[in-house]
Amino acid sequence: MPVIRLKTFIEAPAERCFDVAIDVDVHARSTSWTKERAIAGVTSGRMKLGDTVTWEAIHFGIKQRLTSCISRYERPNMFQDSMVSGAFHCFTHMHEFRQTLGGTLMLDTFSYESPLGPFGILADKLFLKRYMRAFLLERALYLKRVAEQQAHS
Repeated sequence: MPVIRLKTFIEAPAERCFDVAIDVDVHARSTSWTKERAIAGVTSGRMKLGDTVTWEAIHFGIKQRLTSCISRYERPNMFQDSMVSGAFHCFTHMHEFRQTLGGTLMLDTFSYESPLGPFGILADKLFLKRYMRAFLLERALYLKRVAEQQAHS
């Protein structure tokens, strides 16, 4: 099972970072290049434990839908979203926020399993893991900008 880990330092309090990261509207803006939008479940505002959202986006030129659920929630320290249905066989995305001197260390741990057995494993090695890492990094940098802009406003 591939695992992607990212660390992003944000010059903002953990509460602000958490709130920005769990906000559906901010998420949609952070992934605008994929035309991602919430179409069912919680479609606006901040999510909480047990909430689901269905996203529609274009990846690899194909319109896809993915439903995830907030399966763990401990504001302002962490939340986890887990796939309910979608293109992956399964995934979990742990978001952690550690208050540090001068800001917050945001830790993303994304673990997933591709569908299609050996073909999925091959796709991971050829392009999918690299694509997902770039996708998550772009999103993390967007969250950093938003949280820091709010902190300096």
